Amino acid sequence: MDNLLQAVRDYVILFLTENLSQQLTFHNITHTYEVVSAVREIARENTLADEDFCALEIAAWFHDCGYVSCYKGHEEESKRIAKNFLENFNCDKFFIDKVLKCIDSTKYPQNPVSDIEKIICDADMFHLTRTNYYQYEKALRLEFEKFLGLIFTNEEWQMENHIFLQHQHYFTSYGQDVLEKFKDVNIQLMNSSNKF
Repeated sequence: MDNLLQAVRDYVILFLTENLSQQLTFHNITHTYEVVSAVREIARENTLADEDFCALEIAAWFHDCGYVSCYKGHEEESKRIAKNFLENFNCDKFFIDKVLKCIDSTKYPQNPVSDIEKIICDADMFHLTRTNYYQYEKALRLEFEKFLGLIFTNEEWQMENHIFLQHQHYFTSYGQDVLEKFKDVNIQLMNSSNKF
């Protein structure tokens, strides 16, 4: 498992570094590092079998690789890249399927089923809890403009962002007990900035 994780890590870092557009201001290699780190943090609060933890971390590494070739529907491309890599590494079909289901669960709106799917979904939204959250939402706004042609006024963006934060929820007990509190602080900060 350790050899596999190391191989995945090395491959994805090189793949993203060489191929990811510099115009991806949010879904960049830093986001991938942060999701992997968040997956480890949340997984520590759960009792996972080694194989589940390995599948979860591998999914975290691969989950946004699809942005190399497309913006909308990138999850399907991420799954294809992960599947090819894991098949070449001679992983069994059941294990590969577990990884692909984790990647698939990060599609918005999120709909995770298994414990590890819930963990990766919460990890993918971990940035909502950060003290510098405004930097993340600014980066995402730039991406939406560049790749989706979505142009917002400042007021429209603040409203969209506020609605998103209000309706997003975490799936793991760690997410509900810990992450939700930090996200709520960011909502209160938005409210107190007199934008609503």
